[in-house]
Amino acid sequence: MENKELKFKTTLNCGGCVSKVQSDLDNAEGICHWNVDTDNADKILTVSSKGITEEEVIAIVKSKGFKADPV
Repeated sequence: MENKELKFKTTLNCGGCVSKVQSDLDNAEGICHWNVDTDNADKILTVSSKGITEEEVIAIVKSKGFKADPV
């Protein structure tokens, strides 16, 4: 399966916010790696996907109390 890059505008404003979703994203099946650009005004979450869907990533972020919208 081909790797896809998924991007989301999020409400992950700082390292503390990112740490709350870190273990869920680290352990999610279908994610190669991920990163949040907290310096960007839109707090862009970039996920290198090996099968995880946009909906699954959004659900993980939402489960921790944050918003994620596809870019």
